[in-house]
Amino acid sequence: MSTELESELHKAVDSRRNFAIISHPDAGKTTLTEKLLLYGGAIHEAGAVKARRAQRKATSDWMAMEQQRGISITSTVLQFDYQDCQINLLDTPGHQDFSEDTYRTLAAADNAVMLIDVAKGLEPQTRKLFEVCKLRGIPIFTFVNKLDRPGREPLELLDEIEQELGLVTYAVNWPIGMGDRFKGVYDRKEQQIHLFERSAHGSREAVDTVVDLGDARIEELLEQDLYYQLKNDIELLEGVGPELDLELVHQGKMTPVFFGSAITNFGVELFLKDFLEYALKPGPHNSTVGEVTPIYPEFSGFVFKLQANMDPKHRDRVAFIRVCTGKFEKDMTVSHARTGKTIRLSRPQKLFAQERESIDVAYAGDVIGLNNPGVFAIGDTIYTGQKLEYEGIPYFSPELFAVLRNPNPSKFKQFQKGVSELREEGAVQIMYSVDEAKRDPILAAVGQLQFEVVQFRLQNEYGVETLLELLPYSVARWVEGGWEALNKIGRVFNTTTVKDSMGRPVLLFRNEWNCNQLQEDHPELKLSSIAPVVSGQPTNSNS
Repeated sequence: MSTELESELHKAVDSRRNFAIISHPDAGKTTLTEKLLLYGGAIHEAGAVKARRAQRKATSDWMAMEQQRGISITSTVLQFDYQDCQINLLDTPGHQDFSEDTYRTLAAADNAVMLIDVAKGLEPQTRKLFEVCKLRGIPIFTFVNKLDRPGREPLELLDEIEQELGLVTYAVNWPIGMGDRFKGVYDRKEQQIHLFERSAHGSREAVDTVVDLGDARIEELLEQDLYYQLKNDIELLEGVGPELDLELVHQGKMTPVFFGSAITNFGVELFLKDFLEYALKPGPHNSTVGEVTPIYPEFSGFVFKLQANMDPKHRDRVAFIRVCTGKFEKDMTVSHARTGKTIRLSRPQKLFAQERESIDVAYAGDVIGLNNPGVFAIGDTIYTGQKLEYEGIPYFSPELFAVLRNPNPSKFKQFQKGVSELREEGAVQIMYSVDEAKRDPILAAVGQLQFEVVQFRLQNEYGVETLLELLPYSVARWVEGGWEALNKIGRVFNTTTVKDSMGRPVLLFRNEWNCNQLQEDHPELKLSSIAPVVSGQPTNSNS
């Protein structure tokens, strides 16, 4: 590799930070996302999404259905610069029904920001997403939000994170007051108090008065009881709390905790500055040729998301690629690992929600949008130079199942095309009955809203009306060892056997109890709640 290219790659990787925000619905994720963009200069005024119904279209939500409901359904990617860093913010669906897409987006993230509502603490969705981060060893940064409202004691929240998630916590800053008396935060590293003034709906950057801890002016600026409370809390933290250990943070064992209020902008910029300093830069990825580092000179990346019809005017299909190594250049020719085909990448785009910008180059940690002429599937690797393939992206166990029927035979082709494209895109998992006479696809989803989106999109984008018939199952398990292992044990009871889109056996159970019962009866049968990973999913549907 030329020394020129090497130093270019080093410089690019050092300045990249890539992260996803994980949270339960209503913890304020869309608001925090907007405020980070505001400080990054990517937008000039933020409209508080939920509170002001008239401005309900948040920057990061583009699908018509999202704009109607005021929630993030699909993942998008927001790129912006702050100080000397280029930040790739993978915006994950906030709605509880959309965790599967979120799981996949986490495959492209180097860091996760766990957003917690100060009044509610850890909620079910946050726990689920935390498990996926833990599975991948992703560093987790915690932002405790909504301190402008009454909530739980900060120490109690730290304790909950430690007890329930097994993470060591380190408070990077500490709140001064709460609710109407939330005045600002104390920055432990700089030993400075940041007092904020509220701006109208937090649409502009917060005005921030910075005072050193021992400064005599504190007495005038801060009510006495708040100041004494802060001094006591700091003494306690310094006395019994751990030191910040970045190695533990990068291993996903310690979480730096920040306090603030996204809606009023209190503490958002402090969080962003420290996050950029502590976060993990793009690192190595496992592949078929071993671990490859981001400064490996050849370009490579993988598809973690497909999205059809992001721009209704152009009926396009976009593949989201996480760049893993080398330098991506517009019009470059790459190899497609799964099919062996050669593809010219002629219209790369930088994505900013619905807005597109053409790009000429990208480096490890970046996410680019590529036009997808039906070539890409989730988990596919593209590369130049020596052949390599990254680990595929797992499918997680769905919890809801329904047969999808097309009542109009004249729309058969459109129905097949729509189902196939939405499956490739990962909007929903598709399974089929093992009875050849039953050709209707079975939709398998993590949440109810996924069904609604599939029906909405089949109608809107493919002109097909459909009927849904819910099935009485709540647990799916893949059979390790495939059909051979299943056939060995003979008849199985209290379960229905179906096949996934790759023709592999999946057992559906009404509940966990039935599943456990089968495991007890047949301990030799190995079942998995995650689909066997194959690099790049085949694009044929009903095999």
